[in-house]
Amino acid sequence: MKNKRKGSHVIFSFVFLVLGFIVAFAFQMANAEDGPKSLSDSQFDRDLALRNELIEQEERNNELYKELEQVQKDLSNYEKELSTKADAYYNLAEDANNYRMYLGKVGVVGQGVQVTLEDGNYDPNDDNVNNYLVHEHHIFEVVNELYVSGAAAVSINGQRLSHDSYILCNGPVIEIDGNQYPAPFVITAIGDSEVMEGALNIKGGVKDTLVNENIKFTLEKKETITMEALRTN
Repeated sequence: MKNKRKGSHVIFSFVFLVLGFIVAFAFQMANAEDGPKSLSDSQFDRDLALRNELIEQEERNNELYKELEQVQKDLSNYEKELSTKADAYYNLAEDANNYRMYLGKVGVVGQGVQVTLEDGNYDPNDDNVNNYLVHEHHIFEVVNELYVSGAAAVSINGQRLSHDSYILCNGPVIEIDGNQYPAPFVITAIGDSEVMEGALNIKGGVKDTLVNENIKFTLEKKETITMEALRTN
């Protein structure tokens, strides 16, 4: 009888031991299932916060990009306006310099032409010697043609002309702004030598007219001509 009880106790102890193990295992499994679920919720919250922050950053980037586009557009407009003003200022400066050259206020260096006018060979059978002399109107014709063809500066026998210069014929000499010069008369002009040469040599033009009036006409192109500024009293 004692042996039967003792065997029953052993069996019950074994059963309870197994049952306790099962309960403990089940409890651990339950805790294991709850753990990852809680961790997943926390990760989801962090992902959501990062996603919202990323969206806000993208929206801010879009705003900054639009601002950048506007700034670039404003800058482009400003550069165009500045370029227009720069061109206008450059043109004004160029015009002012041209006026100073025309007035003789500044020295000038450049290519050009040199025209020499000399009295013609006298014909004894012609009683009027004036038909062979260089007169003021001959000089005027050359000077005017040079200015028309773009001369920036003109001088006669080394004396530079200004906007208010005058030329008078006084017997065998001419008077320029009060200074007298004998023949030959050397007219020098700074400008496009090709253009001025073509204008003077055109058929029926200044050269032909002067030659027909017994004036010796010589034309030379010059690579470099220097004219000093007019002296002011």
